[in-house]
Amino acid sequence: MKESRQEHGIMENDILQKIIELRHELHRHPELSHEEKGTIRTLQRFLRENTSFELTDRDGWFYALVPGTQGGDAIAFRADMDALPIPEGIALPYASVNEGVSHKCGHDGHSAALCGLAMELERRPPARTVYLIFQPAEEVGGGGETCARLLREKKIREVYAFHNFSGYPEGSVVFRRGLTQPASEGLTVRLHGRCTHASAPEKGINPAVAVAQLALFSETLARQYDGGMALCTLVGMNAGTGDFGIAAGDGSLCVTLRAEEESVMKDMERQLLERAQSLADAQGLQPEHSVCDYFPETRNHDEALDRVLACARALGLETYEMQELWRASEDFGYYLRECSGAMFYLGNGTDYPALHTVPYDFNDAILPRAVDLFAALAHRQ
Repeated sequence: MKESRQEHGIMENDILQKIIELRHELHRHPELSHEEKGTIRTLQRFLRENTSFELTDRDGWFYALVPGTQGGDAIAFRADMDALPIPEGIALPYASVNEGVSHKCGHDGHSAALCGLAMELERRPPARTVYLIFQPAEEVGGGGETCARLLREKKIREVYAFHNFSGYPEGSVVFRRGLTQPASEGLTVRLHGRCTHASAPEKGINPAVAVAQLALFSETLARQYDGGMALCTLVGMNAGTGDFGIAAGDGSLCVTLRAEEESVMKDMERQLLERAQSLADAQGLQPEHSVCDYFPETRNHDEALDRVLACARALGLETYEMQELWRASEDFGYYLRECSGAMFYLGNGTDYPALHTVPYDFNDAILPRAVDLFAALAHRQ
């Protein structure tokens, strides 16, 4: 479904130029999840030079406090800061100087937009208190759970975030009611046997067949769930070292589990671990497992999404309703468990490069749309 209004913006041009320059500086010096120290310094320096707001350091992240002029329920906005282990690969005047690391998801733009919001709120103070949360480690699901605790601590009643999204018209607002991004996790199963000389395989315990059997089971696992998206994606498997004189003694299987319901995802995990244990028992192997990159479901609250859409329409922005959820996971779901809020998306362009690919770079043209919409939400009573 598409709704269209005449487009206009309220963002000051001098603010836009500053945050574009900031975005390029962040892009030039990307940092991976949990390594965002330089990024934090850059953002804090910018905020201190351009606003008067109090900054509070936490362990690996920080927030800015924008005092309200009249009181009322506090509102929060979140931006993520981390980059990806992907080479830059394209010629940019502000290309990454960190080999093999680049902002191919657009978090440099998210952080720059939140700084733009800070400058707008300095120019036109809000009636209620606003918290600007600069979060680390979204790419691995490691930052949202920690930062979301601030909502409970400060009794914040609303929270918002945006993501850039290719495939929709530039600057348009894209949304989905209810579930907008699924739960996911990375599951690694390791099977330990006993290596031996390749000429005497009977003296060892080789896990290769069990790893292969577990892989075949994983390929059929998601088919049993009806009524919603469920995926078990094989992302890696290994047995032995590849040395022709040594029979394999250890093996592993790595899968990404993804589902609309966290309960379904955890049920897939349970079944995989039960099958691994059964194979291990039958073949004399020792199993172990680990879970990483855990993301909850991201479920929008209707009343918060209604506020986003009302502000978008007042700004004259096109809005598009997604019929299908975005399969990529997002740890903003932790925030939405704490209070009313919404994750919305801004179109990069219909033919714009996809996120997490080498040709991608954040589209600076959508920065004023992000700041305008955030500011409208901050001032809305």
